[in-house]
Amino acid sequence: MSAARGGAAAAPGAAQLADILSAAGPELGALLERAETRLQEVAQGHGDALATHAAGTLAAGGKRLRPVLVYVSAGDSSSDALVEAAVAIELLHMATLVHDDVLDGASLRRGRPTVFATGGRSAATATGDLLFSRAFAVLAAVGNADAVRALSDASSALAHGELMQRQDAWSADVGVDRYLERCRLKTARLFEAACRLGALLGEPGPAAATGLGAYGDRIGVAFQIFDDVLDVSGPTERTGKLRGADLLDGTVTLPLILARRLDPELARLDLRAVVGDPAAAAALCDRIAGTGALEEARAEAAGYVAAAKDELRALMLGERQLQLLELIADGVVERYA
Repeated sequence: MSAARGGAAAAPGAAQLADILSAAGPELGALLERAETRLQEVAQGHGDALATHAAGTLAAGGKRLRPVLVYVSAGDSSSDALVEAAVAIELLHMATLVHDDVLDGASLRRGRPTVFATGGRSAATATGDLLFSRAFAVLAAVGNADAVRALSDASSALAHGELMQRQDAWSADVGVDRYLERCRLKTARLFEAACRLGALLGEPGPAAATGLGAYGDRIGVAFQIFDDVLDVSGPTERTGKLRGADLLDGTVTLPLILARRLDPELARLDLRAVVGDPAAAAALCDRIAGTGALEEARAEAAGYVAAAKDELRALMLGERQLQLLELIADGVVERYA
């Protein structure tokens, strides 16, 4: 469940993003274009070598779900501060992906060579560091201490989750609760931060930040579970990475945890048996899928999507904003339909 896996799949899918943009009207598309321009400015401002690697990382950045969450959580606001917040959250997200590629030795991200593959460990580490530092510099310039605190808390959670994941590598003892905590730390906390930033800097204001953050947390957990399902079930041409990539690097995810309960032989399997053997990893994926574990994992994720929608109903949101947030939640599910 590495962030390299967790944030890798585009989300929501192109069809769902089109629905969100259509429902939001031209304002959301214009805000995303403003964020994209700023992202390129940041990527290109620190020397040719780093600029090349950072720009390549941003180009492989998917559908910009986290900036979308910032904007939609802000209601009808379209301030420069929101653009900076959207840029900051995306920079932090991309930084974690670059660093995770170093830790995982990953050669592909969304079907494109990683910075680690093209520039080596030192270039990838420096690129990730640059993106991290620029995220905080961009947001600090907005002048909202609560916003910076939200991003800082998410950054700390990401590091904590990475340490947990490294501790859990290859383990046969990881349970569902431990896995879900990793999901919250490594994926959901950044979703939560995006929603908090939108509330803090937009129309809902600080009073709605907790509720919108809870919504973000729920869809973030669902996002990660579905992504881990796709690691087992999805072909390389869809995911941009080898099938069973998590298994290959020893990452224990919910499909495997559930499959071990259903298949005693899997419970005894040492994951190191598939190291360096993509064919063995693919065969293990077939074994996991055959237990029914993927259906159980999807049901667990769907429960988090439903809980996210419940969080919204307790907030005083406008009809249009509520519709968009529910579309995003549904998109987490529908990208795997």
